[in-house]
Amino acid sequence: MVQDGAVTSSNPAAFQATAPAPAPASAPALASAPGHAPAPRVARPTAAQMAAAHGGVIPDVIAPDLDVLFCGINPGLWSAATGLHFARPGNRFWPALHASGFTPELLTADRQAELLALGLGISNVVARATARADELSAEELRAGGLTLAEKAARFRPRWIAVVGITAYRAAFERRAAQIGPQEERIAESRVWVLPNPSGLNAHWTAATLAAEFARFRAAVGLNAGS
Repeated sequence: MVQDGAVTSSNPAAFQATAPAPAPASAPALASAPGHAPAPRVARPTAAQMAAAHGGVIPDVIAPDLDVLFCGINPGLWSAATGLHFARPGNRFWPALHASGFTPELLTADRQAELLALGLGISNVVARATARADELSAEELRAGGLTLAEKAARFRPRWIAVVGITAYRAAFERRAAQIGPQEERIAESRVWVLPNPSGLNAHWTAATLAAEFARFRAAVGLNAGS
């Protein structure tokens, strides 16, 4: 586990705060499946746009002294093509965030910048976008852990929530880690590992995912819907 101390980041976009670009007036809202987040009000990326987004990065939603920095594994191609975190329809991050009481209403990915006013932010273990998380090497994940440690030392979030147990185990070489609070810290930030909210993660239903997010919110000490 990375403890205190400066490390070097090779990611030039690692510390950029972001607000999404306004969507064109003509951009249609996408339909959403029951139990999933409403789609962001941005145009659906084409296959060519998603192919071109492979290897790209998107800016963090980050500011100093947040209550929680949620940290995904790495951006998918849909997110990289739109510049929005957890943007793919079917991803359950935004519904879980609301159902657990972290947000007072159900946000969509295009409203990600609103998280900062709630003391929340989003980053990734690895900045590089891929079609699948298994395209990342163990070396990339470990390097991403070092970058995240540097980011934590700079921005000082009270908690870091790594969204995905497999990525946490690989990035921080904690093979026995389980979902929930961790004894180790990232810089001075306390750590909680949450389940991967991807719709492909059949081990966690929408209800159990929201319950785990709520358990974490209670540990952080935030009031529901704050």
